[in-house]
Amino acid sequence: MGSRRAPLSDLVLEAWRTNARVTEEFVGALPAALWPAPFPESPRRTIRGVAAHLHNARCRWIRTLGQEHGIRPPALVDPRKVTRSQLVAALRRSSRGIAALLELGCERGGTIPPSRRYGWRNLALDVAHVLTYFVAHEAHHRGQIVMVSRQLNHRLPPSATAALWQWRNRSKR
Repeated sequence: MGSRRAPLSDLVLEAWRTNARVTEEFVGALPAALWPAPFPESPRRTIRGVAAHLHNARCRWIRTLGQEHGIRPPALVDPRKVTRSQLVAALRRSSRGIAALLELGCERGGTIPPSRRYGWRNLALDVAHVLTYFVAHEAHHRGQIVMVSRQLNHRLPPSATAALWQWRNRSKR
């Protein structure tokens, strides 16, 4: 009796959804006092702005890669004014858009079809590379936020730091 394997598309989408939950939980658990904090040596950058960038970057990729294929990008958020709860809700919307992009690629033989908008090319369009790129981008900025909070002597609550590493708890929820 052979083992049954999940379709690769299911695994790709579940990996993305786990990453998205990690980002949502991390952002939602950031202390309110830290939200407007500026980056040392870069006072125009704030924790809020970097967190908002995660959603806005997703939206721009959805527009660039998916709009032509019927995937509607969510609205951008204002990186100077968005609240944590507004951003968590926005991240849920943009996560669904990224999932739709990955699903499109899975349905098209493992590659997101190129769009006319896609002129600048730093990203291979196969689903594995697209997923890896998006996860790496978010991990980079989550790490920036952790580093800056430490530089500012803000101790992140366990709910924020657990979100970063307890992926097994966040998968298939």
